Amino acid sequence: MHKLVNASPTPWYRWLNSSGVIKILEFIQDFIIISLCIGLFGFMTLQLREMFVSLLPPLNFTRVTADILFLLILVELFRLLIIYLQERRVSIGVAVEVSIVSVLREIIVKGILDIPWDQVLATCSFLLVLAVLLIVRVWLPPTFEGVDPEQKLSERYRQKIVNGKQAI
Repeated sequence: MHKLVNASPTPWYRWLNSSGVIKILEFIQDFIIISLCIGLFGFMTLQLREMFVSLLPPLNFTRVTADILFLLILVELFRLLIIYLQERRVSIGVAVEVSIVSVLREIIVKGILDIPWDQVLATCSFLLVLAVLLIVRVWLPPTFEGVDPEQKLSERYRQKIVNGKQAI
């Protein structure tokens, strides 16, 4: 004789959610992200001051360009942290944009003629992959707007158990 399986055993991770552990961890994570934002903002102001000092004569065009691009990278990283605080996700587009600007900054600072050909080839292929990722992300389904694939799968599994009355 077969016994019916309990259709809704309480999994261990439900205890974490009901006891408030998840909320405490999210609060700590938010505190860390806010601390990073404050530190990054302070570092951006120091970098801005250094950029204005580099504009004084004698003018070094490479250093000024590198400082400006580095400041833009810091601004994009700050934007990435703000998006994370608002939407609880990492923006693929912003992360790829930061990567592209970082790579281009290194090329501009070092000079394309001073870089070995194999590194130029590797950099070009890396930029090509980032560009493809930037284009492909448009077709990726948003999983952060209330659509949780794992929840749908577990709901499907529960329906299968209830409808099929699986036994041990």
